[in-house]
Amino acid sequence: MTGPRPEPQAEPLARVETMALGIVVERRRGVTPWADWNWRPVSVIPGAGPVEPPGRILLEGDGWSHSHAATLTLELFRTDTEGYRLNLSQDPPRLWVVMRPGPDGETPAPFVVTASAHEGEGYQIGDDVVETVAMPPEVIALVRDFVDQHHVDVPFYKRERKRHFDKEERRR
Repeated sequence: MTGPRPEPQAEPLARVETMALGIVVERRRGVTPWADWNWRPVSVIPGAGPVEPPGRILLEGDGWSHSHAATLTLELFRTDTEGYRLNLSQDPPRLWVVMRPGPDGETPAPFVVTASAHEGEGYQIGDDVVETVAMPPEVIALVRDFVDQHHVDVPFYKRERKRHFDKEERRR
């Protein structure tokens, strides 16, 4: 039997998709008398394995270093596809990395990473350090495929205000 072969179908993504991301943090000498050091996330490593001990130095120079501070799991949820779509519409798409004080109480440690614009902005209230890093092409592809498979447009319905009294009662 000859004829065209059917194209292989891609496996559908799960309702919750995950990817391990190594968080690279820059440590730079402070420029003010109030802080000896400044920390900020600078990039992610898609598919990174666990790092023991946290803070393995990747690059360093005079007054700065880049270290693999932690490996966190990026989770994509079907209920947050609108936040992912908003992020993908930006140039370039970003990941939000949230850092909190680590075990020593001083050095910030990566706590969570998200691709949702809504969730990322939600963490900006409070004492957390929230920074964005460029989303690598592998992560962009995963997020875009996830949104394509799971996003459902929800139509906007304007609510009618509930009246506290009838129009007839108001005239009296």
